[in-house]
Amino acid sequence: MPQQLPHLAREWVVTGRVQGVGYRNFAATRALALGLTGWARNEADGSVRVYAAGPEADLDRLAGFLHMGPRMADVRGIEQREAPMQQLNSFRTE
Repeated sequence: MPQQLPHLAREWVVTGRVQGVGYRNFAATRALALGLTGWARNEADGSVRVYAAGPEADLDRLAGFLHMGPRMADVRGIEQREAPMQQLNSFRTE
């Protein structure tokens, strides 16, 4: 039986020009490709908040994508923190 990797959860707050440029869909597409669960949503202050759960290596890969963002985005800053686990079945945008 293969050994299961431990799952962690992280949350990122991404600032810059990240709303109205497809950032949430970009994050969701990358997270789903990595097999992560979670969500991405716009915040009132113009930032995007992303929550994801899964193996640490895949969360690290997602963090790299979040720093780049989609072509039309201008990511100026990312705050990352560990987060409590949420019981989710997939990755969605809110």
